[in-house]
Amino acid sequence: MKGPLPFDPIARAAQLWEERIGPSTTMAAVTGLMRVQQIIQSAVDTALKPHGLTFARFEALTLLSFSRHSRLPMRVMGERLQLHPTSVTNIVDRLEKDGLVKRLPHPTDRRTTLVEITKEGTARRERATKAVTDIDFGLTGLTQRQTEQLTELLTKVRKAAGDFTD
Repeated sequence: MKGPLPFDPIARAAQLWEERIGPSTTMAAVTGLMRVQQIIQSAVDTALKPHGLTFARFEALTLLSFSRHSRLPMRVMGERLQLHPTSVTNIVDRLEKDGLVKRLPHPTDRRTTLVEITKEGTARRERATKAVTDIDFGLTGLTQRQTEQLTELLTKVRKAAGDFTD
């Protein structure tokens, strides 16, 4: 895209939707949300790229750094990251290849593999964290209170979709 449009294309689409199809409130909200996701994804990808990380790998490193012993079973990683086991395996494979995590056998359960963040993984995560927080994860244009309200609203949608229970 060369630059900003001289009009809001989502508002225009909502107007046309209203005229030709019916109520446009949900369509406009979802279309806006999808566009904002693209904007945020681009900003975060740009911030993480110099660190050799995708957002999924960054999330995995962050999750491991939050755990008490800097390690978790792969199954738990999948649950907490809300990813299919194959996706977790792919993420861990790449992080391990880059020396950012290592796989360890579970001390009491032979069926379980632990993933532990390495010192280099911790250092890389810290640098990447600074990069994404310096750009507010790409979420610009809102006050802190508006960001809190957005989080509250998105949490309601996630809960209604069965993402988690309270």
